[in-house]
Amino acid sequence: MSVRDEREPLAPRTTSLYDYALFRRGIDPDGRVPRRGYPLPEGSPPEAGRPDRPRRTWEQTRAAVRAVLTPLLADHDPVRAAAAVHRRARELGLHARTVRAHVPQLDLSDPDAARRTARQLTRTGSTAVAVGIGIALLIRLGEPEDVPCLQVLGTLSGLESVATAALDPLDRQAAALLVLRGRDRSELLTPLIEAIATGDAEAVRAALVAVPDDPRALLFARRIAEAADLHGLLRAHPEDPDLLAQTGLLLHHMAAQRDHRSAILDYLPARAVYEALVRHADRLPPTPEHQSLLLSIALDLHSGPAVLLNWRPGRRQALLDALDRLPAEVAREPVPDDRRAEWFRRTRDLPFARAAAGGRPRWEVVAVHTAASSPTVETRILVDGLPLLPALFDKGPGNPPELLIDTGGLGAGPEPREVQLAEASCTEGCCGALYVTIRRDGDEVVWDGWRGTVGPPPPAYRFDAAAYDAEVDRAERDHSWCWPARRTARLIAAGLRKRPELVRRWDLGVSWVGTDWREPHTTVARLVFSPPDGAEDRHGQPLRLYFDWRLPDDGSPPEERAAAALERIARSDPKGFAPLRRGSSELAASFGYSWADGTDQDA
Repeated sequence: MSVRDEREPLAPRTTSLYDYALFRRGIDPDGRVPRRGYPLPEGSPPEAGRPDRPRRTWEQTRAAVRAVLTPLLADHDPVRAAAAVHRRARELGLHARTVRAHVPQLDLSDPDAARRTARQLTRTGSTAVAVGIGIALLIRLGEPEDVPCLQVLGTLSGLESVATAALDPLDRQAAALLVLRGRDRSELLTPLIEAIATGDAEAVRAALVAVPDDPRALLFARRIAEAADLHGLLRAHPEDPDLLAQTGLLLHHMAAQRDHRSAILDYLPARAVYEALVRHADRLPPTPEHQSLLLSIALDLHSGPAVLLNWRPGRRQALLDALDRLPAEVAREPVPDDRRAEWFRRTRDLPFARAAAGGRPRWEVVAVHTAASSPTVETRILVDGLPLLPALFDKGPGNPPELLIDTGGLGAGPEPREVQLAEASCTEGCCGALYVTIRRDGDEVVWDGWRGTVGPPPPAYRFDAAAYDAEVDRAERDHSWCWPARRTARLIAAGLRKRPELVRRWDLGVSWVGTDWREPHTTVARLVFSPPDGAEDRHGQPLRLYFDWRLPDDGSPPEERAAAALERIARSDPKGFAPLRRGSSELAASFGYSWADGTDQDA
């Protein structure tokens, strides 16, 4: 007898969410699932939540979920158990997402009984919280036969994320398609989603290569590759230059370290896809765009999270050697405003030269400008050739070299010193940061006292002090990652560190000196003004004003531009020529400062 034949209604006139989702798909004339999924049926019970209940801690919530659900999931009668879960889950008075967060960690005395109850809940459940519990159990207990049901439930609003988690170990392509349908706000991926729905491999290939190089789309690079079966397409079309170029673009975006675990570490065919790309890279026309893309891939294989893939011994180095042998057609003579060629010349030797020199140092620091089109420069720390930071922190890349290298942050002095190696993209106050304590112990430099790691902190690392100091000195002298505007910013920042009185005389401090995120060829010096009387706002926070002095690149040498900027600060108050961009409107009014366009005024 089938599961559907065994099903009993939980209450009179109650429709399961599974049947409702099937109905919605059946009546949809064009077969498109709305971006946020089908809304739950009218009359569905509202989300659980009792404002009169005291707030629970995370541990208290976990204990309550365990106490209520664990005995029910040991019942060998799935119909009776599912009915009890419906009743008791509602009594918990918790939001569905909160309950589902704790369900996968439950200790189950009889996994088979729990699996049967989970299937009963997913196929007959009529509330989001009960169905969500069933799906969450299938994250651990699901089997291939559960895939069709999970795909259907994933089309309902609020169930996409938990259905994706349950599908991931069972059918990556189905999980990826749910993600793309639910999260592509730009609709740039709609043609690809529709092509995948047809099952026509040639239509999928055409739609995949047409996906634009747009951050809104490529934020989902891994899911695009999984949903389109990129690996399978490469096997079928190994020498297609358009497919190879799109493969490189997707791999590079997967390897980026943003505000989450690098997607390349969760892309199962990653090694095979890298192999296919490099094997046929000579099929790409030798345009500056393609050569820059392959160089970015080399940087990822040299020091990025892609190094942490489970490579066979020597295989990753073989791929780097193959990329190094590709001819470089980028013009040797500088071309005005050809910033891609300028980046290529600066970066060309980084992923190849030091490995070719024979033997890496045990501890290595690399400042990497990851792509010609990106303003991001990150500091990568390699230990025995493996990148340390992506293994320990998944909320953002290594701090820029201005914070770690230029300031002497990595130096090992006589006293232990805690150093921030990486910070969450949303700031430390939101999602944390990674810290290590650096100390000198005789003829060794020790890294220990880890704070902010994902999972257990690693053991202490010990490095030969002489080799360590030599590597820090080499990194401080290396300017290859700098483009002119960034070098100008470095020189201005260094000048202000040496001569703090230049801004102090104007009651200013240095908030930040760097390059504009959207206009990386513009240097920005952000100076902060605090009133001498130490005035505070109504929340007890110091009142401040921030002035941004912008210096677009005019082609003159960075040394001259930085010297001229420091001289101007020395002779005139920056508050008179740097626009006021953000800060306290009350403080600005009291001093008679006017706001520049695009300001961010505090209340």
